Amino acid sequence: MKRTATIAICFLLIGAMNSDALDRRVITIASEGASPPWNAINAEGKLIGFDIDAGQELCRRMNVECNFVPQDWDGIIPALTVGKFDAIMSGMAITEKRKRSIAFSQPYAGGFNQLVVRKDLNLPPTDTSRKLNLTTMDADTQAVIDQLRTALAGKTLGVLRSSNSEAVLNQLFGNVATIRSYDSQDNMHLDLVAERIDGGLADYFTWKAFLDSKDGGIAILYGPQLSGGLWGPGVGVGLRKADDELVAAFDGAIAAATRDGTLKRLSQQWFKIDVSPQASN
Repeated sequence: MKRTATIAICFLLIGAMNSDALDRRVITIASEGASPPWNAINAEGKLIGFDIDAGQELCRRMNVECNFVPQDWDGIIPALTVGKFDAIMSGMAITEKRKRSIAFSQPYAGGFNQLVVRKDLNLPPTDTSRKLNLTTMDADTQAVIDQLRTALAGKTLGVLRSSNSEAVLNQLFGNVATIRSYDSQDNMHLDLVAERIDGGLADYFTWKAFLDSKDGGIAILYGPQLSGGLWGPGVGVGLRKADDELVAAFDGAIAAATRDGTLKRLSQQWFKIDVSPQASN
C-alpha cells in the first residue's frame, strides 16, 4: 500500500475548536473494511460504512480530499507510524495503551461491546439490555461478571486479535474459558457457525450485522452491554504523535459536526441509533 503524497502539514486554526485550511490537498485514511456497519468492503471493492462517511464529512470541513484505503487490523497502527497513510478511521477505541504509540482526535462516536453465544448451548438467560461500565468495578458489576464467568466456564470464546475486546476477554474470562483470537471478524463468524467456538466478544453493531444474516440465526446476544474500562472513552481518529496540527484539525471538524447534528444523522443512518459524542455525554 502506498501513500498518494508526502506533504508537510501547515494550516490555520481559527477559534479554539474550528480549523479552516490545510496546505495539503489530500490525506489518506486507513480502515479495516471488515467490521460493518463501522466499515466494510462492498461488491465493487469499495470501502463503505459509518467510518468512511464520517471521514469524508470531516475532510470536507477541513477543506481536504480524503482517500480511504483498506488495511488489515493487525498491522494498522504500525503502518500508520511508518507513514503508509495519514490517519486511521476504523472504529478504533481510544485507549491508554494505544496512546503510547499514536495520538487520537477527540471521540467521533461511542458504542459498546457484547458477548454472543451459540443458541444450542442453552446457557442460563441474561439481561442483554443492561448496561455495564467496566471503569468502576463495584459490587453489582462484579456480581454480574461472576455470573457470566460461571456460565462460560469451560467454553471456547473468539475475539478479534490485537483488539481491546481481546484484552477485556482475557481479563474477565481468561482463567475460566479458552480464548481464541482471530485475524478478522468474518473468520470468527465462520468458526462460530461451524461450532469450533462457543461464542465471542465484539462490538455490538458488528455482531448485529452477523446476527441479522442467514448464518447468524445460530447465535444470540449474551450478557450486558459492556463499555468503559480498557475500551476507553470512545472511538477516535488515530494519528501520528508528530502530527499535532492534524489532530487539532480533526478535533475542530469533529466538534463542528457534533454541534450541528451531522454525526448524529450519520450514526442513525448506519447504526439506527445515535452513537455520536453528544449522545455519549
